[in-house]
Amino acid sequence: MSKTLRAIGLMSGTSMDGIDVALIETDGESRVARQACITVPYDPTFRSDLAAALGEARSLTDRAARPGCLAGVEQELTRRHAAAVAQLLAHGGMRAGDVEVVGFHGQTVLHAPERRLTVQIGDGPALARQTGLDVVYDLRAADVAAGGQGAPLAPVYHRALTARLRERPMAVVNIGGVGNVTWIGRDGTLIAFDTGPGNALIDDWMLRHTGSAVDAEGGVAARGRVDEAAVTAFLTHDYFGHVPPKSLDRGAFGLGPVRHLSLEDGAATLVAFTAASIARARAHFPEQPRLWVICGGGRRNKTLMAMVAAHVESAVAPAEAAGFDGDSVEAEAWAYMAVRSLKGLPITFPGTTGVKTPLTGGVLARR
Repeated sequence: MSKTLRAIGLMSGTSMDGIDVALIETDGESRVARQACITVPYDPTFRSDLAAALGEARSLTDRAARPGCLAGVEQELTRRHAAAVAQLLAHGGMRAGDVEVVGFHGQTVLHAPERRLTVQIGDGPALARQTGLDVVYDLRAADVAAGGQGAPLAPVYHRALTARLRERPMAVVNIGGVGNVTWIGRDGTLIAFDTGPGNALIDDWMLRHTGSAVDAEGGVAARGRVDEAAVTAFLTHDYFGHVPPKSLDRGAFGLGPVRHLSLEDGAATLVAFTAASIARARAHFPEQPRLWVICGGGRRNKTLMAMVAAHVESAVAPAEAAGFDGDSVEAEAWAYMAVRSLKGLPITFPGTTGVKTPLTGGVLARR
């Protein structure tokens, strides 16, 4: 029987709202025991700093370069992640010695796999020094260098996490800043890709109009009317004509098609676009899912969940209804992949990123 390790996963996603931290015990294969999780939110000032870093990163051609504000933001991001690890350990009454490895996502500031370029800021060696733990980081780079999309990476964990569920085929959707889907076939076959904008446009719209980057439970969208012409305009984007494997940068879509709408109508229209883009994923599945499990912050948007259910015409359930924590799944996935990386097991596959052969990844920074 494979040895199990205790691993912490750190996820600072494309929604840029904070750090999800999760502890699991796993052998990196079929055995997964979820143990603890917390979310450490970012304050508005640091969210603004991250937005500036995204702008600075648009011109990057060297993934190691840190021009302008990027270097300072990376240092602060790393410090905050180290503090988040300490907070989780304290929450669980543990010490660093109780954990074998940390899986560190960092913050994606540029994702351009067509140029074989993906950039996640976050200093792995510094995090190892600050936490006193071994850290596996830069998990996307090897896949992109080999011609893969470098995303999504969580599918191999989705398969392990849902192994006890009878419904097959099934789809696991993460609605963060960018939406992504994992299709799991009856025999465990994986197909995965980014579906569309997730929460990114909705958050940007709310921030622009209200100063707060959230539509709590989709209440604003629920009061609006969908502009179908705007949804159609969004869906003409070239991305939807591409076949998987495919992945998106957070900034791939803009707010242009809804700029003339009221707050409520714009929110409703952007939610409708996200739901429609998720439903479009069905065209790439060999068999339609019997169940859609929704993870990420988007599952809290009741208007979005209702629209997804209407579009896919199958059972749709939030992660909690399937026995998972929808906030921690992505962080758990990074912990799981860190263990797989230590064991030399693949984390990306032809059906998930388009890489030619299953490939491991990640860089190990010793404590």
